[in-house]
Amino acid sequence: MLDHITNRWGIWVLLGLRERELRFFELRDRIEGISEKMLSQTLRNLVADNLVWRRVEATVPPQVTYGLTDFGAGAADHLGGMFDWIRGNAESMMEDCAEAPPKRD
Repeated sequence: MLDHITNRWGIWVLLGLRERELRFFELRDRIEGISEKMLSQTLRNLVADNLVWRRVEATVPPQVTYGLTDFGAGAADHLGGMFDWIRGNAESMMEDCAEAPPKRD
């Protein structure tokens, strides 16, 4: 489960569903660079881990909607907090890295 939450696409899917439930193509359009195959695989893993739910409506073509379970919402909140912290501190961290001399072991 940890691998599915913390891999490149798992993070973006959880964050993408943080605000509201989305249909497959809406989610794909929100995540830059993800292929349909990778999105399908990532969603399948997150559904199996009970982090994301999946609802299929019997229409032609079928409409598939995804949302966060309570577990998934908790994970997304923590990931979102981490990303907010990085965004808020990135500039000063980059300045500190540029000023710090390289460490030698």
